[in-house]
Amino acid sequence: MHDVIGLVLAAGAGRRLRPYTDELPKALIPVDGDTTILDIALANLAASDLREVAVVVGYKSNAVEERREALERRHGVRLTLVHNDKAEVWNNAYSLWTAREVMSEGALLVNGDTVHPVSVEQTLLQYRQQEGSEDIVLALDTAKVLAEEEMKVVTDERGHMRRITKLMDPSEASGEYIGATLIEGAAVPALAEALQATFERDPQLYYEDGYQELVNRGGTVGTAPIAAGTSWVEVDDHRDLERARTIACRY
Repeated sequence: MHDVIGLVLAAGAGRRLRPYTDELPKALIPVDGDTTILDIALANLAASDLREVAVVVGYKSNAVEERREALERRHGVRLTLVHNDKAEVWNNAYSLWTAREVMSEGALLVNGDTVHPVSVEQTLLQYRQQEGSEDIVLALDTAKVLAEEEMKVVTDERGHMRRITKLMDPSEASGEYIGATLIEGAAVPALAEALQATFERDPQLYYEDGYQELVNRGGTVGTAPIAAGTSWVEVDDHRDLERARTIACRY
C-alpha cells in the first residue's frame, strides 16, 4: 500500500468573508491567535504522519507562497504548490483536477476552508486497514441535523455513496460530507476523468459533483462516519468564522 500525500484545496476567494479575504485567500484567515485554517490542516496532516503535502492555490496565491517556508518549518512538512489558473472564475471540480498528477499515488484531501480535529484524518487512515476498503472514502458526519446549505450524502446498505448534493431534502440524507476524502492512487485516473467531464459540463460545479459522476459511471465511493460529537465547521461566512474561532482553540 503506497503512502498517500496530504492535499489541501486552498484556491478559493471566499467573497463572503470580506474584508478578511480582500488580501488573503480564505485558508489564511486566522482562527486561533495567529493560527490560520491552513495551519490547522497542515498540523492535522503532519500529526497523521503525512509530511508531503500539496496545496492547490489560486486566489491571492502569493500570500501562500510568501509563507511557504515558514509553514514548512512550523509543521515539519514539505509543501508543493499547485496553481489553479481559473480559481476566481471556475469552481472546485477544476481545482481538484489540477492536482491529478501530484496525487497520482493517492492523497488524503482536506478542504482549505474546514476546521476539524485530527481525529477526522485518523478515521480515514484507519479505514485503509480494513479488508476490501474502497479506493475513495468520504468522511461523513452522520449525527448533525442538516439544512439546505450542507453537502448531503445518501448511502446504500453497504455504506457506499449513492448521491451527493446540496440540493436534496435533508430528511433523505445519511449524513453530511465534511470536506475530507481518502483517495487511493488506483482511483485517480477514473476520478480525474470524472472531474474533467464535470467541469466541462459546467465550470461552476463542485468536485463532489465529480464524485457523483464517478458513481454514475459505475465507480464505488465509500464513506466513513466520524465520531459523534466531533466539533468542526466549514467556514463560508462570518458566522461560520465565529464558530471556527470558538472550536479551533480546543484542538
